[in-house]
Amino acid sequence: MAERVLTLRELNRATLARQLLLLRESLSVPDAIARLVGLQAQLPIAPYVGLWTRLENFGRENLANLIEDRTIIKTTLMRSTLHLSTAKDYLHLRATLQPVLTSAFETVLKDRAKGLDVEEVVAAARAYISEEPRTFAEISAMLTELKPDTDVGAMRYGVRTHLPLVQVPISSGWSYPGNPKFTLAELWLNQTIPTEAHLKTLIFRYLAAFGPASTTDLQTWSGLPKLKDVMETLKPQLVVYRDEQKRELFDLPDMPLPDADIPAPERFLPEFDNILLSHQKRTRIVADAYRKQVYLPGLRVAATFLVDGFVHGAWKVEKTKGIATLTITPFVPLTTHNRIALMEEAEKLVNFIEADAKSYEVRFAD
Repeated sequence: MAERVLTLRELNRATLARQLLLLRESLSVPDAIARLVGLQAQLPIAPYVGLWTRLENFGRENLANLIEDRTIIKTTLMRSTLHLSTAKDYLHLRATLQPVLTSAFETVLKDRAKGLDVEEVVAAARAYISEEPRTFAEISAMLTELKPDTDVGAMRYGVRTHLPLVQVPISSGWSYPGNPKFTLAELWLNQTIPTEAHLKTLIFRYLAAFGPASTTDLQTWSGLPKLKDVMETLKPQLVVYRDEQKRELFDLPDMPLPDADIPAPERFLPEFDNILLSHQKRTRIVADAYRKQVYLPGLRVAATFLVDGFVHGAWKVEKTKGIATLTITPFVPLTTHNRIALMEEAEKLVNFIEADAKSYEVRFAD
């Protein structure tokens, strides 16, 4: 039987539904983070905004309390980048993603890694961090004293990619400072970090959160290379579709595919939102014409907003003299209806972000 061809809008609506962006859900915070397989967290505020835009009645304390009690943790995971995840998911998936971290170390450092005894460096860092949480400035100073003739940047990156670490939160702001301390994941969670890989689980979790998707999409999201043979092995357990370019897309059986015309509300996404980073072909959310306005120099990813399910512009919040202003910058002209809906959503968002501001403003940059 011929495989069903999914249109761009069908892929868009499927992804929005799985990413909790067709309507705000009443899930618990841990359940939402687990469903999303983590939240990208280079910026401390980003996961808070990501959950605010996806969940009903989400307040800052709903996440902060879970970070404080260690239900939710901040670690290096997919694509060798910082994510918030449930502690349960971290323990289950960390070993599966170690090859990503090892590859990042080898790719980034290249010749700088030659001759470096990673095991020795990691053992020294483990002993040092086990005494008390440390900043990477402190870790770097220790490593420099230990091996003064060795590239400290290489040693530092070896520690980041080979030693399971957790960022230590604080009890204010967005839970993490600009210069955080790190502790051993096994100490923070009070258990040994498993070494058994669960690749099938990781793949199925990805498809549940971001599917239908291609093998290259999966590789883009996870950072794991050469998964074609694995997907062929799993194919009998999956549903296979095609996109309009005839690319093979995989999905879990019985996953819903919303109608292409189902309404998609205006939504604000934080910087680095995973919906913008988890497919090799990103047109299901971001038109090619806007790529340079979304994917910025220095590997930054803009804070964006969705209209009819697709990125239509960017936004930012600035606070001056107690006045918090959220500025909306459309990439294309918006209808009056869109502008009103965005204004209503933006007024709530700026209040959420700058709760202690004296007054609030929302403006359009066009």
